[in-house]
Amino acid sequence: MAWRSWGSGGPCVLLIHGGAGSWRHWARNIDVLAQDHIVVAPDLPGLGDSAGLPEPFDAQDVAATVRRGFEQVVPADVSVHVAAFSFGGVISGPLAAALGGRVRSLTLVGTGGLGPPMRSIELVRVRDKTGSEREAAHRENLLRMMLGLSESVDALALEIQEQNTRRARLNSGYMWRSTALADALPAVHGHVHAFWGEREMPTRDLLDARIATMRKVRPDAEVEVIPRVGHWAFYEAAERMNAELLRITSGA
Repeated sequence: MAWRSWGSGGPCVLLIHGGAGSWRHWARNIDVLAQDHIVVAPDLPGLGDSAGLPEPFDAQDVAATVRRGFEQVVPADVSVHVAAFSFGGVISGPLAAALGGRVRSLTLVGTGGLGPPMRSIELVRVRDKTGSEREAAHRENLLRMMLGLSESVDALALEIQEQNTRRARLNSGYMWRSTALADALPAVHGHVHAFWGEREMPTRDLLDARIATMRKVRPDAEVEVIPRVGHWAFYEAAERMNAELLRITSGA
């Protein structure tokens, strides 16, 4: 696994990116957090610059691999705040449960791993396209899957989408649809926070069902819906989400 870190003091924050992604999902959050935190961000196995795992494997196997890497990167006496996005949330459940009392908080953004119901999104094929046609496909996919507002599809979002798409070798969908997070959440230490973008689900009923599942398996979770934005809420509403992350990681 490839690991990166920023900052030199303060609480440790582990950032876990989403499916078909990399550490770059956190591009608008790292600098803010690193001012007063030690920020650690891996590329998950089979994504970004990290090698894949031998098949077959499940979310628990990926979490165990991330845990082994984390324990090599961060000293055993250091506690951690975990923040995870989408597929990263699936992995964060068994990971945080295994880390036990080291975990001070778990923040989930647009997470999977809660079982049905879930959204179904048809994406535009990108790999056979080049030039402006490829950029247009990325733009359309970002609006279908990641972002709620057309003006949020800026040059940086397109660049990150292009880089991540080129490096993605893992199909994480079957793990996203699992109950790996829901099963692990009761055993997670520390405060649990869950955020969803208001526009990330095709209907509000689906979003409310996800929130209901979260509250069922973790009744003490702090749950918030971020207005107007889509799935990639901490990119699209970076100022708001950075304030939330600083509040959680500085006060828990």
